Amino acid sequence: MAECVAASTQANDFPVIDLSGNIGTVVAEISEACEKWGAFQVINHGLPLELHAKFELAMKKFFAQPAEEKRTLRKDIGGVKPYDYGEVCEEYGQEMEKLSFRLMELISMSLGLPRQRLNGFFKDHTSMGRLIHCPPCPTPKLALGTHEHTDVGALTILSQDDAGGLEAQRTFDGEWVPVKFVPHAYVINVGDMLEVWSNKKYVSLVHRAKVNSERERFSIPFFFNPAYYVVMEPIEELTNEQNPAKYRAFNWGKYYGSRKYGNFKNPDMDVLRLKHFKVSE
Repeated sequence: MAECVAASTQANDFPVIDLSGNIGTVVAEISEACEKWGAFQVINHGLPLELHAKFELAMKKFFAQPAEEKRTLRKDIGGVKPYDYGEVCEEYGQEMEKLSFRLMELISMSLGLPRQRLNGFFKDHTSMGRLIHCPPCPTPKLALGTHEHTDVGALTILSQDDAGGLEAQRTFDGEWVPVKFVPHAYVINVGDMLEVWSNKKYVSLVHRAKVNSERERFSIPFFFNPAYYVVMEPIEELTNEQNPAKYRAFNWGKYYGSRKYGNFKNPDMDVLRLKHFKVSE
C-alpha cells in the first residue's frame, strides 16, 4: 500500500516532486531540478510503505548483531531468518529497479528524448544497494561520515532517516546545504553517467555525510548503473555544431573499476574522473 504524501518545499530545500502528478508537470519539475540542483526528492513514488518498513527493520536488526553473526548470517536476525532476510532484500531490490527505470524514463523525457531512449544502456545493468550505519560519534567536528564525492553511475535513489547529516553542494551556487528529511521520500542524485549522457546539461551532484554526536544514522542508497560493456558518451541527439560533445567516449566498466577504489578508501587517490574525458574547448 502506497501512502499519498503532500509536497512542501522552501526556497533553500531541494525540490520535492510528486510522481503521482500530471506527467507533463513532473517532467518539467525534474528538468529544472536536475539542471539547477543536481538532485531532488520524490514522494508518492509507488514503493509500498510496508515493504520499506520491513526492509528497514531487517537492516537495523542486522546491524545490531555481533560482527561474526553479521558476517555469516547463519542465525536469525532478530526474528528474521536468513532466508526471510534474503527475500525482503530481493523484493526491495526489485522495487528499486522498477523505480529506477521509471525515473530514467522521466529524465529521458526531460531531456527532450523518447521515453525509453536510455533503457538500452541498462539491459545488463550493474546496479547495487548498500546498507549504511553510522554510530554516534563523540567528536563529530573531527570526523566525516562520508567524504565529499559524486556517484559514478546514472542515478542514486537514497532513503535517509531523520537523524540528518546528508549535505549536498548546490549546482547553481556551490553552497553546502543539508538535505532535509521528508517522510516516505527518496533522494535522487544525478550521477556521473547522466552528466555525460546529457552533455553536461545535468551535473553530477557533489555530496557528503556528517556524523552525529548523539544519534546513530541509517541510510540505504541504491545505485542504478549501466552494463559494464557500455561505451559512455553524450547522446547524439543532444549534440550539434552549437553544442558539441563535451566528453570523449569511454568504457563504463573501466571507469567504475578505477573509481570504486578511490572515493572512500583513498579520496586523494589518482583515479579516473570525468575531467579526464572532457573535450578541450
